[in-house]
Amino acid sequence: MADPIRVAVTGAAGQIAYSLLVRLASGQLFGKDRKVELKLLEIPQAMGPLEGVMMELQDCAFPTLAKVEAFDNPEQAFDGINWCLMVGSRPRGPGMERSDLIKINGPIFVNQGKALNRAAQDVRAVVVGNPCNTNCMIAAHNSDVPHERFSAMMRLDQNRAKYLLASKAGAQVIDVTNVVIWGNHSNNQVPDFEFAKIGGKPVPEVIADAAWLENAFMPTVQNRGAAVIKARGASSAASAANAALDHVRSLITPTPAGDTFCAAVMANGAYGVDAGLIAGMPLTSTGHGDWSIVEGVPMSPFIKGKFDAVLDELRREREMVKDLLPG
Repeated sequence: MADPIRVAVTGAAGQIAYSLLVRLASGQLFGKDRKVELKLLEIPQAMGPLEGVMMELQDCAFPTLAKVEAFDNPEQAFDGINWCLMVGSRPRGPGMERSDLIKINGPIFVNQGKALNRAAQDVRAVVVGNPCNTNCMIAAHNSDVPHERFSAMMRLDQNRAKYLLASKAGAQVIDVTNVVIWGNHSNNQVPDFEFAKIGGKPVPEVIADAAWLENAFMPTVQNRGAAVIKARGASSAASAANAALDHVRSLITPTPAGDTFCAAVMANGAYGVDAGLIAGMPLTSTGHGDWSIVEGVPMSPFIKGKFDAVLDELRREREMVKDLLPG
């Protein structure tokens, strides 16, 4: 059997991690024939609850779980890891603006970016903790790990969009392909129904209802997180954990011909995105933890206008944390 895959999970005593860890430990991501070592990171005051999470993982007696350890130091947690799922971030409190959240989380991701230098040479980092695009940018710019090893999660938005399109069309979710969420994981994200397909046909041909697509579908995806909080009294956890697994799975599985997946990655100039920004774009993978930006996706003036606006939002976020970006 191959060596165990070493996976660090930050914010490991939180709600997303609680849904994520059991599935990760049980072999649902890397397969039933590959053991996993979990290195769980938390802040010192959460080590008690984390001990309980570890007990539960041990009590599941998963054949695929080789080891589970708890840490409150990122350098120790990230030592020798192959994957880093950066789930933890300071949550938004009452009266806090998004800008406050960005400034509070910035130093956390500076430290974690530096700590990733202790990881294995093939490490991949996936940022889930919000604001994930800018947190990912901070971590990447403060690490010696190549920038193409970093990505931020747009998959929850992609999955939300796929479900809504399938439901409206009376189709199966598996029939919905090429769903792109352009830009930022915020309520200014751009769920692109024009490039998406249902059963191989462009969505506007299958759902011939421009008013629904523009005025119901897009706002529903953009504001789904807030709707979950209002209904549940807590933020998305199980669906976010599921999306994190889907995100990694898309990086370790060859992308089917004719399809794409969506994640936020370091821009290379494609689509006019500033170099150094982390933006949601259409991607493919060979299945080796890599990604390539799919270029040449057409944008109507409607989509392009919204994309330009969300790029401005990402630029404003970069300006807020410019002191944390070396060089």
